[in-house]
Amino acid sequence: MGGRSGIVTGGTWCADHNKIVEHWPGEDEVVEILTEEVRGGGSGCNLAIDLKRLDPDFPVSTIGLVGDDGDGGLLLAEARDAGIECSRLKVVPGARTNYTDAFTSKRSGRRTHLFHAGTSALLTPDHFDFSGIEARLLHLGLPGIHEQLDAPWSGEANGWVSVLRKARAAGIKTNLELCSIPAERLAGLVRPCLPYLDSLIVNDFEIAAIAGQAKAHDGDTDIEACLDAARTVLSQGAMTMVAVHFPKGAVLVTRDGDELRRPSVAVPVDAVVGANGAGDAFAAGLLYAHHEDWPLEKALVLAHATAASSLRGVGTTDAVESWRATLALADRWGWRERI
Repeated sequence: MGGRSGIVTGGTWCADHNKIVEHWPGEDEVVEILTEEVRGGGSGCNLAIDLKRLDPDFPVSTIGLVGDDGDGGLLLAEARDAGIECSRLKVVPGARTNYTDAFTSKRSGRRTHLFHAGTSALLTPDHFDFSGIEARLLHLGLPGIHEQLDAPWSGEANGWVSVLRKARAAGIKTNLELCSIPAERLAGLVRPCLPYLDSLIVNDFEIAAIAGQAKAHDGDTDIEACLDAARTVLSQGAMTMVAVHFPKGAVLVTRDGDELRRPSVAVPVDAVVGANGAGDAFAAGLLYAHHEDWPLEKALVLAHATAASSLRGVGTTDAVESWRATLALADRWGWRERI
């Protein structure tokens, strides 16, 4: 690809106010917060830091906005400490940084997110200047929580399309990350983006939403329905690869007709601290391996292993290690039954 190397992340940089509770309460119920901390979060942050943890020498840059508050300062410090090139991570004077109250249930391991858009609502396609960027891939997100990017822009269906078109015009391949907003809203934002994507890595709820299928957030994954949805979405876009992850495993389909199934790591129950960021970790492992030309089967192994390693921390990225250590951890824990 003309000497291009590395990944540039773009979009959501938010401060995750992580809290572990015994269980998620019903309305009017009181539950104690067991532990809490503030860490970096969002698609732009998580994948960038995960990549640098997998391989500190891997080139990673980012584009986004933060406020001139404590959360913004924390995000900038985390980016710099990780070795991310962050000259395009801009500070907006007087603005509140995007933040999320991220609750993890100790009982179930499930997550509940309440967010304030803050600076994410100010991000527009004009902030995405790809001149001088030598990255091979843009990892972009998150549709549904960026007011201006979610709206029509310069004749395009939304600002996400505009950014993806700009990246491809600059010779950069593209990947889009999602969050599980209501299915109809998600489909409306993502479908116009499909012709401008080179890959798509999502969860089972998200692929069903884009394909127009029904899928509950807490329902078991129907593997055949998941594959059918992945094929449908692949046919509607320009992607060479669509990968779908879920707790028991993942499936991957390619433009060349390959279809892979891979179970996830058998993570010991007592090793799980929090699931926040596991999807970002899966994407980081898959994109890193794909960038390095690993076979797709081995890329899925690293994707699952990276997601599994991330479960050991409350923060989204703290528990991710080098790719060698990550694969070794998965080997020690073993794998679930075939899917």
